Formats: sequence, structure tokens, C-alpha cells
Amino acid sequence: MEQSDNLKSLTPAELRLLIRSEDPRIRNTTGLANGYQQANVIILPDKLADDFEEFCQKNPVPLPLLYRSKSGQSSCPPLAKCVDIRTDISEYNVYENGKLVKTISNLQSYSSDISMVSFYLGCSFGFEGSLKEAGIPVRNVEQGTNVSMYKTSLFCVGAGVFRCPLVVTMRPIPSALLDAAVNVTHLNPLAHGAPVHIGDPAFLGIQDLSKPDYGECVDLQTGDVTVFWACGVTAIEAILSSKPSLAFSHSPGCMFLSDIQEPSINPPSESTNLTTSEFIPRCFLISHNPLLYSLASQRAVNKIRKMEKIIGEDPGQRGIKALFVEDELLLSCLALSHASSVAITTGFPTHYMYSPPDETDGPPGAIAMASMLLSLGKKVTIITDRRAVNLNRDIINECVKKGILKTTVPLVTFEDCGADSALQFLCHNGDPKYPRFDHLVAIERSGRAADGNYYNMRGINIKHLVDPIDDLFIAAKNIPGIMTTGIGDGGNELGMGKLKDKVKAFMTNGKLIACDVPADYAITAGVSNWGGYALTCGLYLLNSCPSHRRYLTRGLLQPINKEEQFQDWASNLPSVIKEQEFINLGVRSGKTGHLAMEVDGLTFHPTHSDIITRLLKVTHDE
Repeated sequence: MEQSDNLKSLTPAELRLLIRSEDPRIRNTTGLANGYQQANVIILPDKLADDFEEFCQKNPVPLPLLYRSKSGQSSCPPLAKCVDIRTDISEYNVYENGKLVKTISNLQSYSSDISMVSFYLGCSFGFEGSLKEAGIPVRNVEQGTNVSMYKTSLFCVGAGVFRCPLVVTMRPIPSALLDAAVNVTHLNPLAHGAPVHIGDPAFLGIQDLSKPDYGECVDLQTGDVTVFWACGVTAIEAILSSKPSLAFSHSPGCMFLSDIQEPSINPPSESTNLTTSEFIPRCFLISHNPLLYSLASQRAVNKIRKMEKIIGEDPGQRGIKALFVEDELLLSCLALSHASSVAITTGFPTHYMYSPPDETDGPPGAIAMASMLLSLGKKVTIITDRRAVNLNRDIINECVKKGILKTTVPLVTFEDCGADSALQFLCHNGDPKYPRFDHLVAIERSGRAADGNYYNMRGINIKHLVDPIDDLFIAAKNIPGIMTTGIGDGGNELGMGKLKDKVKAFMTNGKLIACDVPADYAITAGVSNWGGYALTCGLYLLNSCPSHRRYLTRGLLQPINKEEQFQDWASNLPSVIKEQEFINLGVRSGKTGHLAMEVDGLTFHPTHSDIITRLLKVTHDE
């Protein structure tokens, strides 16, 4: 049953008096004291207090510490006046040796246990009033239920005796209002801030939404998306795991009502200088199956969009701008940032009369992406044609020797050995529930046309030089969890099938050469290497973006040396020098063996070094 309007109009101080008198109308505090911060409360023995404070400091997203009391103190002056924490919560949990032994309406019978410290932690109920003010429905309030809370498979950063899984709350939000919900909650870090996950609950290890670990089930309405915020009930899990001889907490959903007002949800005023608004996160859908959204600050988004325009310049006058689709670079960067295992393929035998027939556009961009992905902790595999194994192995080895790659990368081939070859290649034991990769990237890779052949831009069939790696992209469409990206500069590259209608309409020989195999994201560039470089810079920007990094780690940031980490990422950015070193090791001289590659004229267009310089300027511009 929804809280009565009479209760909703009362101030926190008035509600605390009703709670102290054990008014039966107050079952939980959801929907009450709108506009004021609510707090989780944990009461621990003195000897554990320092460890728990450190635990909060290491995990500020689930455990935003509002106040730590003195030993035996029942008041909390910074948060509210005339408070007695023994009576001013509607329901308490009592724990002995890490087990919940009972739930009671007050702690007066434990008054002799004065050597205890109370911790007040921010609560997501503190932003529900702001959500409502912004026109965003709060389903748990509408349905008169407690919010749903779930234990996840993710563990907080440990401190002392405290180690436990992250607990999250779930609120269904209409998809059209996700950006608004993110912005509103981002402005209130003391109530856990922005969401830590939006989409499929399985990413958090939650298998059944109908069975919350705490609170009650909240029903989704048509068009709703599951949105998860870090939850202060994580502190209860900390009690259960650390097993103190005696401890107390609020009963989940029965919060302490403070007199501290929520921050204003009004957006910051614009100015000519860098404003707070540039750091507000934006929400983007990056996968339908499984459903996954990602967050990045407006500042990072703007920079990646600038880079997308830079690489769209058309030195070969092919008309590539006609294929442009906004935000394909951004969405691919976001998806790759969430990936853990990436397979990259390249190789376009344009110079079919030579041996080897490959050009220099594609491999440098592939190596640049591999280098950055490795530095971000991803597993990287390169897939190549059987005829090009020695060429690509030598390229990888030379790149390691020259420091372009910090470590070698596995090199594999794919052959069509039957109907399920692609499935067996992509998934462990051919089981689509267990994919080996979660993202496939093709850069300047010859793509299969509608007639089953492979064509260069002049319309010459080069099928005899190309292995059926396209089959992997086709199979990936039906495997949940595998995303795909194609990077091209002519429309005949693998992945450009997403744009085939435009290729047929606007590109020379388009009706013949257009790739028929789509990718989830199709990045078009004047030179394909530029697309690889922009994607590399985009990954650096996202992982340097606090909003995205926070979301990527679910708010559980492991302690790192940020300066060293950023320096390592920056050292893996593309550069004119790296590009020249790579090209030099592959230039055709007639005597360079496997490393001999024909230089693509576009690769050495006068704008090439300028493009790299401009991408780096956008990346580093503060």
C-alpha cells in the first residue's frame, strides 16, 4: 500500500517523532521526506570502527559515509537535531556472530552496549524525490512496495576484516528517460550517484529479478529498463561476512531520515569555460542482446564525435562522406570498452598481382587497436588468412621488437569445415552460452559481396585470396554477447554491409562491390587506418573519463597509481613515428621476404600525418 499523502507532506523531524512513537503507518521510508537525504545505519563494536571507516573510504559508491559517531553517541549533529538513533528508525536488525537473530522496533534494551559506533551511509531513497520532480516515475513508490535489492557477484574492495559482495537496488526506468535519470542521480553522490549498471541483470550475476535478496519485487511496465544503483545494504553484507559478536543495522528499506536536503537538480549554467555540465554522464544503448547501456561524460562524447569528423575527410575523393553514420565510432568505442576478449581481422589483397598481395592500409590500424586493448587488460587475438600467416606473424614480431606492441598477440586462422565451423570457432565447445570473444573487429578487411565474391574497388574478383572470415561476423549475429565492428573506406570491406544501400547508391561500382555482411557498428573513414587510430584514441578517452570508468567498474574502483596507469595507456596511443616505423617494415623492396607489402597510395596521402596529429590533439586537449 502506498504511503498516505498526509505522511508524505511531513518533514523529516515530524516523521522521526512518529517513528519514535512506533506509528504503525510507517512500514518503510520509501516515498517519505522527499527532497531530503535518507541514511543506512550500521552500529558496530569500537574495535571494528576504524576498519569499517576504511572500508567505506575504499568503496564510496555503495557506502557514501555521511557521519561516523563517537563511541556510544546516539545523536548525529551534522545530519539532524534531537535524534536518538536507538529509537528513530522504524525497524532494526540485530546480528550476533554474523547472523541475523531478530528484528525489533527499537534498541533501548541494548542501551548498556555503549562501546558501539554508529555509521550513517547515504541511501538511494535520497534521490527518489528528485526523480519524481524531474518527471521520472518511481515504480516502487507507485506500487507501494519497498525497493528491490540484490546481492551481486561483484566484490567490494576489502579493508581489514570487511570483505563482501556489492548489493544494488533496481528501479525500472522508461527507456526514453534514462538520460534524465542518470543526470538527476549523478548530481547526488551522497545517495550513491549515477547508476552502476543499466540493462541485463545477468551482468551483475543476478539470475532472477522476481526474487530480490532484500526488499520486495518491483514490477516493470512496458518500455521500462532495469537500472541498478549501488546500495548501502552492502554494509549489512559486510556485517554478515565479518561476523562481529554483536552489531545492529536498519532493516532494509527502513531508513534514518536526515534534515539534509538533496542537491538541486537544475543543470549548471553555461559559460565559456569548462562547466560541470560537461562532466554529466550521457547514456547510450550499445547492445540489444544482451541488453546493455553504457555511460560517458558529455566531454568524452564530444571529443569522440570530433574525431569521427576528422577521420571522415576524403583524400581519395571516393565519396566516402555519403556513407557516414553519426556515433558509429562512439558506440563501437563504448562496446569495446566493455569487452574482455577481442578478435581483430584485417587484410585486403588489393595488389592481387603481387606476392604477397596485401596493402599497408589495415595492419597499422589493427596493431594500434591491439596495443591499446592489451594495455586496458583485454585479451586480443588476430585472425588472418592462411596465405598470410607468415606475413602477419613477422609483422607482430617486428612490432614487438620495435616497441609498437608491448607483447606478442595470438595469431589464428579460420577455415570453413562445415555448417557449424563458425560457431565452433567463436564459442567454447560450440556452445553459444560460452563465447570465446565478445567483440570482433574488421579493419580494411575484404568483405563478401551479394554474389558471394570479393571485389576490390576496381571490381576485380579476389575471392581466391580471401578466407571466409565473413562467416564469423554472420554467426556472431545469433550469439548473444558478441558485438561486431567494421572499419572501411570504400564500402567493400567486411562489416560495411550495414551501409550497403548507400554503397550501391553512391560509390563507384557500388552495386557490384558492396559488402553484404553487416557489423553492429560500421565506421567509415577516408583511410581505414584512421578509423583504427580514432578507435584507439576513443578507448583512451573513455577509460580516462571518470564517469565511464566508474560505470565500467560498477563503482568498485581498485586502488591504482592513476598517473602510471594513464601514462601506460598514453604510451599505446598511435603516433606519426609509430606509423612510419610500421610502414617501413612492410614496404615492398623486392628483398624483404614475408614483410613485403605494397604501399597503398592513400596511406601516404599528404593529410595522413596531419590526421594523426589532429586526433592526438583532440585526445589530449584539456
